[in-house]
Amino acid sequence: MVKKFRRGEKSYDCGSGYFPCVTKFKQGHEIEIYSAIACERNKDQILSVISPIFSTVSNVLEIGSGTGQHAIYFAEKMPHLTWFTSDCQPYLDGISTWTTLANLPNIKAPFELDVSTSQWPNMEVDAVFTADTVHCMHLQDVKNFIKGAGKLLKQQGSLVIYGPFNYNGLFTSESNVLFDQWLKRNDLLSGIKHFEEIKLLAGNHGMQLVTDYEMPADNHILHFIKM
Repeated sequence: MVKKFRRGEKSYDCGSGYFPCVTKFKQGHEIEIYSAIACERNKDQILSVISPIFSTVSNVLEIGSGTGQHAIYFAEKMPHLTWFTSDCQPYLDGISTWTTLANLPNIKAPFELDVSTSQWPNMEVDAVFTADTVHCMHLQDVKNFIKGAGKLLKQQGSLVIYGPFNYNGLFTSESNVLFDQWLKRNDLLSGIKHFEEIKLLAGNHGMQLVTDYEMPADNHILHFIKM
């Protein structure tokens, strides 16, 4: 059973499966794929921030690609870069379906990357991007994620994280309080993370905060640079 929670204008699924099915047609064949409503609602908002950040990069690794919708949309809108997709094993087939349908030359097939257990890939990238993942992770997973991202990034490379955060130990809205309660009912070790802790972890791995962008629906985009 897929469990969802609506916060503001977004619906969520943290690791229990994915979202409503939609039907696509390719060469006369009907194909059912999973679709994340949140991706459709926030993709333009996110693009408006990351497009200038990624304007001079040649490749991006997305961690936690989910359905693959963000990857396809961003790769299409930024054809100058190569977009690498990754996620835990259960989501790879779904991502592959989306990327195959899109048939974009600058998006790569997904590979397994579970920040809690996986061996990190031997690669170097200009940027690492993730959206709506950190609040689903345990704190140790967040530490693994930021450490791993720091190792993969080139000097002056960007780490870009989208999602909700607490500030000065406080939730930024009542909807975030309810969302955090829902997360913890499903996984006690998950939950909205503290901005200050993310900033400290990034600093410990050689990354400096450039900008904290306030986004709709109580979200933020944190942009770090590897120094």
